[in-house]
Amino acid sequence: RYLVCLILCLPILPLSFPFLFIFLVCKYKKYFLNKTNTKTDFLNIGLKILKWYGLNARELPWRTTKNPYHIWICEIVLQQTRVEQGKNHYLNFIERFPEVKSLAEANIDEVLLYWKGLGYYSRAINLHSAAQQIMNDFDGNFPNHFEDILKLKGVGKYTAAAVASICFDEKIPAIDGNFYRVLSRIFADDFDISSSKAYQYFYNLAAMIMPEEKPGDFNQAIMDIGSEVCKPKNPNCYICPVKKDCLAFEMGRVQDFPVKSKKVKAQDLKLHYYYIRYRNQFIIKQRDDSFIWKKLYDFPEKIPLDFEKWITHEKTIHHKLTHKNLEIVISEVSLNNKKDFQKFSEENQFLIITYEESHQKSFPKPLENFLKKEFEEL
Repeated sequence: RYLVCLILCLPILPLSFPFLFIFLVCKYKKYFLNKTNTKTDFLNIGLKILKWYGLNARELPWRTTKNPYHIWICEIVLQQTRVEQGKNHYLNFIERFPEVKSLAEANIDEVLLYWKGLGYYSRAINLHSAAQQIMNDFDGNFPNHFEDILKLKGVGKYTAAAVASICFDEKIPAIDGNFYRVLSRIFADDFDISSSKAYQYFYNLAAMIMPEEKPGDFNQAIMDIGSEVCKPKNPNCYICPVKKDCLAFEMGRVQDFPVKSKKVKAQDLKLHYYYIRYRNQFIIKQRDDSFIWKKLYDFPEKIPLDFEKWITHEKTIHHKLTHKNLEIVISEVSLNNKKDFQKFSEENQFLIITYEESHQKSFPKPLENFLKKEFEEL
């Protein structure tokens, strides 16, 4: 019986070989890719990237210095901020706070004011705290080793590696989204970048191609390639210095990398403010550092019962933060009695200001826009 089946199948066996081969390649693609990767000249890839940077590095104001304080400031500014947008903010910030001491001794309100327009104000608060930390723990001298830089408030592994490599030539890859994207495409590596193990995985991969010399230039080269060439969408593969080494390019699968499976669902959050005004003045308060918009100014969130009759209208604003969808209701309370206005402010230790004075305070963007419409679009 088995012999009969075999004889009957013989004519179609040759036709099945191509399909069998395709099945095996798909099923064991990692094996085939890894076999290719073992022949990769890792160091040569790094040298190509370094050579490209020497010819194509972007001219940026912070690249004319190795002052660790300045590099630190620029790295924090560029978190969640485009380079073109961050340039002037960086220059203005270091002009006002040219060294650690001036930043450490500044009032937090002034630091926030100079951060205005960049958003994510917790970065500015951490800068201020870290500057004080440097004054207290490092005698005012910026730490010169990766592990010590990492101890500073608000400094993660990427920033510490960037400062240590650029300023002190420590051979430490500054792993960020650019590294994930560039390396996963070069090696057609489907390691999930949302995994908790992604940092160490790509750190080890980057270390294999990182040349011994000029580690700071290498890290900045990856930053430039990631933003100018190997972009998330519409990458310019044909001008990439390592396109001949790039497996994703060779396979025509550049857009398949990097692989990211986990998506954080945005949380819905409702806020209710009371915009309490008397003529051209209104009441504000400073937020604490326990939740969003740390140390920024906003409006009161509660009012006495007898104030409710003075609510003239309400406005709803929708605003998106990272992982948060905000619905902000602002009730306008127009008071006619100056004593009630002042008493409420004094009892709660709030501030009374005019719109002109509000320019010296830092507000969350949706409230800043609200005030602008209230006073400039009348």
